[in-house]
Order: sequence, then structure tokens, then C-alpha cells
Amino acid sequence: MAKGTVSFNQDRCKGCGLCVQACPLQIVAMDKMKINKKGYNPATVVDMEKCIGCTNCATMCPDEVITVEKF
Repeated sequence: MAKGTVSFNQDRCKGCGLCVQACPLQIVAMDKMKINKKGYNPATVVDMEKCIGCTNCATMCPDEVITVEKF
């Protein structure tokens, strides 16, 4: 199965959580230890090794802050 890496423009994330709900492997979560410039807890990947590069998180993001690279 394909693998991927996910990156977030965390300063633009508004913490809506749609990416968290869209991840089939439940590896996307809100970073409770960080607050971005907008005052939100941004999304992050908690276990990049498990990422399959499906792009569900990026597709669901209304603000296009997620980039998925497949390899």
C-alpha cells in the first residue's frame, strides 16, 4: 500500500476537526499542546509511519492547509 507524509500550515488552521474525522486510520488529531496565531489548536499527525497517503484529510480541509505527499 502507498505511504505518505502530511504537512499542515498550522498557522492557518482554524481547528474545525474535519480532517480528524476524515482520517480512516485515526492518526490526525488536534494538537492540544499548541495554539496557533489565530488562537486555535491546529491539526497534526500523531503517527506519520501509519499514513497511507489517502488524501482524505486534505480533501476535507475547507481552508486548504494540508499537503499530502505520496511515495
